[in-house]
Amino acid sequence: MTSKRALRVGLCGIGLDAYWPQFAGLEKRLEGYVAHVAERLARPGVEVVNLGLVDSPQRSYEAGHQCRREDIDVLFLYVTTYALSNTVLPLVQRAGVPVIVLNLQPEAAIDYAAFNRLGDRTAMTGDWLAFCSACPVPEISNVMTRARIPFHQVTGVLDEAATWKEIEEWLAAARVRSTLASARLGLMGHYYSGMLDIMTDVTLVSIVFGSHVEIVEVDELSALVAEVEEAALERRVKEFFESFDVQPDCPPDELRRAARTSVALDRFVERHEMDAMAYYYMGSGVPANEDTMSSIILGTSLLTARHVPVAGEYEVKNVVAMKIMDVIGAGGSFTEYYAMDFKDDLVLMGHDGPGHIAICEGKTKVRPLKVYHGKVGRGVSVEMSVKHGPVTLLSVAEDAKTGFKLVAAEGECVPGAILEIGNTNSRYRFPLGARGFVNAWNAQAAAHHCAVGVGHVTATLEKAAALMGIGFQRVC
Repeated sequence: MTSKRALRVGLCGIGLDAYWPQFAGLEKRLEGYVAHVAERLARPGVEVVNLGLVDSPQRSYEAGHQCRREDIDVLFLYVTTYALSNTVLPLVQRAGVPVIVLNLQPEAAIDYAAFNRLGDRTAMTGDWLAFCSACPVPEISNVMTRARIPFHQVTGVLDEAATWKEIEEWLAAARVRSTLASARLGLMGHYYSGMLDIMTDVTLVSIVFGSHVEIVEVDELSALVAEVEEAALERRVKEFFESFDVQPDCPPDELRRAARTSVALDRFVERHEMDAMAYYYMGSGVPANEDTMSSIILGTSLLTARHVPVAGEYEVKNVVAMKIMDVIGAGGSFTEYYAMDFKDDLVLMGHDGPGHIAICEGKTKVRPLKVYHGKVGRGVSVEMSVKHGPVTLLSVAEDAKTGFKLVAAEGECVPGAILEIGNTNSRYRFPLGARGFVNAWNAQAAAHHCAVGVGHVTATLEKAAALMGIGFQRVC
C-alpha cells in the first residue's frame, strides 16, 4: 500500500525523575528500551517522533506541545517504570491523538535467584524498577478515564512475538485512520434508483472519517475519453493483455473502447487527486456518456489494484470499506450475495463491474457481455475468484450512536465451480455455516454490498474502529 503521507508515530517513555539520582544506570537503561521500540516501529512509510523519557509534569507539557508541532497521528505511551499520573495527563491532553499504552516488561520474568544474589538492596530496587511497568497503569487508566480520554493497551514482553503482532495491528489501524482523514473520495453520477440501503449522508462521511468528498462529473470523463491519443490507447490495450486473461471471443473494438476509457479514467483520477471513487450513471440519452459508462469496468479494475478502489452503484459506504481493506494490505473487492449452496454449505458472492485483480485466484478473465444486467450498455467485463484461503468481509454500516460502525466476518474462499457470467464471483465458507452466517450478517443491518479481502484481519479492523471512535461488530 502506498500513501501520500507517512504515518507520524509519537513515542515516549514515562518514568519518575526522583529515581535517577537514587539508582545508578536506571535512566540510561530505560532510555535504551525506548530507543529499541523506536527502532522497531520505524519503517518505510512510518516516521517516529521519539520524545524520549517524560519524567515530570514540566517535561509532560513540553512533550505535549511537541506532539502538536510534529503533527503526530498516534501516540505510543511506553510505561518503562512507575510514573505519576500527573506526568501523563498534560501530555495526552495536548497531543490530542489516540493513545496506545505500552505496558511492556523487558523480560518475561525477573530472574529471582540472580536478583537476590545482588546483595545490595539499592541495586536490587533499581533492577526491580526496570520491570515495574505494570505498576502505574491502573493509576494512568483511572485518570484518563476520568478525563474522558480514550486509550488502548498492549501488555506483554518487550521483544515477544505476540506483543509485536498486536503493536503491528495498532500501527495498521492508525494508518487506516490517518489515510481516511486525508483521503479524497470522488463521487460520480448518482445512486442506482431504488437502492435505499446504500443512500448515505456524505456530510457524515466527512465528519466521522475526515475524508474530503469531491463531486465529479461524467461529462468531464467523457470529454477526457475523446482526447485520448492513439499511442496511449495502444499501450493500454497491450497492458490489458499483460494484466488480464483476455478471452479470444472479446471483440477488438470493445477492448479498444475499454482502453480509451481506462486511459481517461487515470487522467481523471489524477486531475482530481482521488484516493477512491464511487460511481453510477444510467448514461441513456447522451451517447458519449453511455459509451463511457459501458466501457469503464477494465479501467476501474486496474485502478482498484493500484490502490484507488472503485465501487459501482454509487456505493459510498462500501468504497470506504474497500479503502480500509486496501490500507491494511488485504485488498478489498466489491461484492454482494449471489446465491447460497446448501449442498456444500457455502455462500456464493461477487459483483458485476470492478474487481480487485491483485487478489484474484490466477489471472482475471475478460469476457464480452451482450448486456449488463440491470444497467445500460454492453461491452467487456471481468470474471475472477478471490484467492483461495482465509478471507475477511467488511461493511461500513450506519450506527445510531457513532454515525458508522464496521461489520466484519472471517471465513474462507474455497475452490469449486463458479458462475462463468463475466462477473467477479467466489465460494465462501464460514464457521457459522451458510445459514448461520447469512442470518448473523443480515442482523447487523449492513447494506447489501461489502468489501472482501484476503487474510483474517478482524483484529486490525476492530482496532481501527476503536481509533476512529466508531462501533465494531464481528459476525464470525
